[in-house]
Amino acid sequence: MTRFVQKALVAALAAGFTLGSVTAAEPAKPAADAAKPAIKIDKNKISTMVGMDMGRSLLQIKDDIDVKVLEQALEATLKGEKTSLTEEEALQVRQEFMQQMQAKRVAEQKAAADKNKQEGAEFLAKNKSKAGVKTTASGLQYLVEKEGKGPRPKATDTVKVNYLGTKIDGEKFDSSYDRGQPATFPLNGVIKGWSEGLQLMPVGSKYKFFIPADLAYGENGPGAIGPNATLIFEVELLGIENPADESKDAKAGK
Repeated sequence: MTRFVQKALVAALAAGFTLGSVTAAEPAKPAADAAKPAIKIDKNKISTMVGMDMGRSLLQIKDDIDVKVLEQALEATLKGEKTSLTEEEALQVRQEFMQQMQAKRVAEQKAAADKNKQEGAEFLAKNKSKAGVKTTASGLQYLVEKEGKGPRPKATDTVKVNYLGTKIDGEKFDSSYDRGQPATFPLNGVIKGWSEGLQLMPVGSKYKFFIPADLAYGENGPGAIGPNATLIFEVELLGIENPADESKDAKAGK
């Protein structure tokens, strides 16, 4: 696995130098920080820095490696000495290891998808009987927390909303409130549950949506959400934003 170790080392060094270049491009720091003496660089500190970067780059496979063996291979490679694997053998090991990792990821993804699907179905089955919860033909569940008096958006409209998104266990994964500003997006560019649900809302309303996985991200849920996850959104519809060309057409009487 000499090439694997070399690749990790190169990646770690590249990450370190990239970080350095970004830092150098940052605006000047306050006088107190600028006066701070620069750290003295020597071989020990450089070696420690490289070791730290390599360690971080290998965290995902830490249970698959023996650090002592890794050190031996690294030292032998740096000295140009013979390693316990030939280049051809190292290539075979790398290919087999990558296949094992891929198979492991697929199995973990499937297990998570099955678990989320079952838990989501159980949650929705109980939730639909709660006071005020309504269910549409598609399976979307919603609860009216505040009913506005404005117009309802169409599927082709762009809307402005504030929202909080959580999983059924209460874990938050997204929030416009945290960002300090509403989100604006076209209804034909979001998940099905959002597009359907927001068309039920008059402007000024606040609804809570309980969205089955097939109306959300399905098996392709991003890392913070996961596959086949049922999602909960608290949504405030603040307004409908008409495209500029439609506004011009309206003024022109078209």
